Amino acid sequence: MAKFTMPSLGADMDEGTLVEWLVEPGDLVRKGDPVAVVETAKSTIEVECFDTGTMTELLVGPGTTVPVGTPLALIGRAEERRPAPHAPKKGKPSEPAEPPASSEPSSPPPEPAPVPVPVPASSVARLPGHVDAGPLVRHLAEQSGVDLGTLHGTGPGGRVTRTDVEHAATARTGTGPPRARATPLARRLAAELGVDLATVRGTGRQSAIRASDVRRAAPGPSAPAPPAPAAPGRPSATRPSEDRAAAMRQAIAGLMSRANRDIPHYYLSTTVDMAAATDWLREHNRRSPVGERLLPAALLLKAAALAAREVPELNGFWTDDRFTAGEGVHLGVAVALRGGGLVAPALRHADTLALPQLMNALKDLVTRARTGRLRGSEVSGATITVTNLGDQGVETVFGVIHPPQVALVGFGRVADRPCAVDGLLGVRPVVTVTLSADHRATDGVVGSRYLTAVDRLLQKPEHL
Repeated sequence: MAKFTMPSLGADMDEGTLVEWLVEPGDLVRKGDPVAVVETAKSTIEVECFDTGTMTELLVGPGTTVPVGTPLALIGRAEERRPAPHAPKKGKPSEPAEPPASSEPSSPPPEPAPVPVPVPASSVARLPGHVDAGPLVRHLAEQSGVDLGTLHGTGPGGRVTRTDVEHAATARTGTGPPRARATPLARRLAAELGVDLATVRGTGRQSAIRASDVRRAAPGPSAPAPPAPAAPGRPSATRPSEDRAAAMRQAIAGLMSRANRDIPHYYLSTTVDMAAATDWLREHNRRSPVGERLLPAALLLKAAALAAREVPELNGFWTDDRFTAGEGVHLGVAVALRGGGLVAPALRHADTLALPQLMNALKDLVTRARTGRLRGSEVSGATITVTNLGDQGVETVFGVIHPPQVALVGFGRVADRPCAVDGLLGVRPVVTVTLSADHRATDGVVGSRYLTAVDRLLQKPEHL
């Protein structure tokens, strides 16, 4: 039996709040599947499963804040998924209604003795007054008016699942087809916002309706759900936007204070001539459909990723007093959030993406970052981070390294500046590129190699 625990989604995360389950007991999950939504001080994140198997029990309810490493659910073997009702178990003489096949066919089966048959522990859910069901299922049954003692569980070991309760509720009320598949938080939001779940298109597992789907379907401007009453020791799943923004600023302040205190930064900068890049970009966009056109950011990010592959000393982590190179170039991209604050999710294997792929991946990442749909692997796997404030009119940015990474690259805006080229003075588009690096892992010579590589790559944009 494996434990699904509250993950660490960043160096500054000590605890998280479970907002929403995307699965229920009895569901088959695979490694990498999103199974829960977790809120940290900085963002709301979809958390992937670490194992493959059957989700047998949810240990923590929505709205609960727990420390990193706390078990949230139990995952059993994949073959444990929803056994057939009353299925006999081999090797358990107390359960089968018929004796197992004998290895000696000449011996007739004995008559069953008229004595009580002991009931194994796994079948305790079938005894009156002893129902095997988790707290979330019990809560749903109470809300639906379903007597758990009348149900036969279809989960592992006869455990009553959410689906069992929903089917029983449908049969009891005679409301026709089973109600729409939706997470508990989605149902609560639908009731609060007056949304008919039958009209909502689900984007979760098996088309389950999620809270974000309900918010999109709500009439009028989308608004966050009000906080639900919380039991003692179990805070509500949502917080007012002001509190969340304050918590994010506090988390960022703590992380950056630690980074400035513990990391001996050194800083380098260079000015890159962008004439070749802008000419190529203009011609590419002229020949391309609207949906395939590129922004200058795509060229800058690709050059940063390729340079990190060329200079691997800057692509990785400082942990346990030594440098560990990253497995691939996972480019963290600083994204400003609409409510304030920022996150830096990772464009995984950015050095291998063609420019159109990178552009699409960037758009998708920014959209999901601002709508709270990032995944855990995206917020904790960056090997080097890029911040680009050019669209804000900034010409030069020196960032603070995001531990345990060892480098951060900054791009300013592309601006026309007078400069000398081949002995002649002219006006050229240029961009200032900066590097903040960890002096424990590298020195200025390595940093210079990196910036030189970025410059060289941007001079041949057709090869990016």
